[in-house]
Amino acid sequence: MKFEQPLQSATLLKRYKRFLADVVTANGEEFTLHCANTGAMTGCATPGDTVWYSTSSNVKRKYPHSWELTQTQSGDWICINTLRANTIIADAIEAGDIPELSDYDEIRREVKYGSENSRIDIFT
Repeated sequence: MKFEQPLQSATLLKRYKRFLADVVTANGEEFTLHCANTGAMTGCATPGDTVWYSTSSNVKRKYPHSWELTQTQSGDWICINTLRANTIIADAIEAGDIPELSDYDEIRREVKYGSENSRIDIFT
């Protein structure tokens, strides 16, 4: 997935109050960023993990930085911003980065199915 601006990295100090996390950059700058994921994030918010964040140009935002991704200390990547997860996966499928899903000609999102009009995130 291509972000509007390159993501910046920092080290996670702690996550708290569901929407906030404190980080420190390589040059020692500490600040709070916004976390759009309201879940428990068990195993996804370990102090010491690398946080990848975006910065908004909106001067009215209380917290201009948003937590997008995490790379755990064991090297695993986790999409923290739940609004971006489907886009990241769809882009990976289209780019052929998921070999098991590379033989599909079409990718559709939010496809309704069943009598209850349930939705599937990505349909190939």
